[in-house]
Amino acid sequence: MIKPLTLWVLNEALRQCHLWRQEGIALSVAVNLSARNLEPTLPEQISALLRSYDLPSEALQIEITEGSIMRDPVHAREILNHLSELGIKIAIDDFGTGYSSLAYLSKLPVDQIKIDRSFVMNLTADENAAVIVRSTIDLGHQLELEVIAEGVENEEIINRLRALGCDCAQGYYISRPLKAPELTTWLANAT
Repeated sequence: MIKPLTLWVLNEALRQCHLWRQEGIALSVAVNLSARNLEPTLPEQISALLRSYDLPSEALQIEITEGSIMRDPVHAREILNHLSELGIKIAIDDFGTGYSSLAYLSKLPVDQIKIDRSFVMNLTADENAAVIVRSTIDLGHQLELEVIAEGVENEEIINRLRALGCDCAQGYYISRPLKAPELTTWLANAT
């Protein structure tokens, strides 16, 4: 069921993105994919959805875990290259928890890495976690990638991430997950 479910999620995410853009809110949306979604037909399916909602390719970001890529790195790279050629942003989710080859990482058409929350949540209490986070930020920047920290739960962690030069953060400190109407209100109040 993962393939039809993913297409449904992609459709709903892009439909909502279209609605926000009609309201003047230029957000992009991110959708997680599994290894099973990396099929030759995926780029055309996504392209068709973007056209149907009259959205530019940069309105969509694909997130995929290291483990999903490393199951079949040659095949994954081929599909991710096609998505990247369409202008779709690609992020490696839960970075640091998989078994990726750093040499292979530099060959993937990746725009972002998202540091797994298991490291970020312990950033201020565990020196080993702090070393991993700092090293991952440095690695990402050396590869000219945007680095996002997942699992930001408090002000102390976000301040430490700022000091380390992390580009973006997500987590309950910023906001809990919101339904689309609630997010629209949150965004209006955040500016």
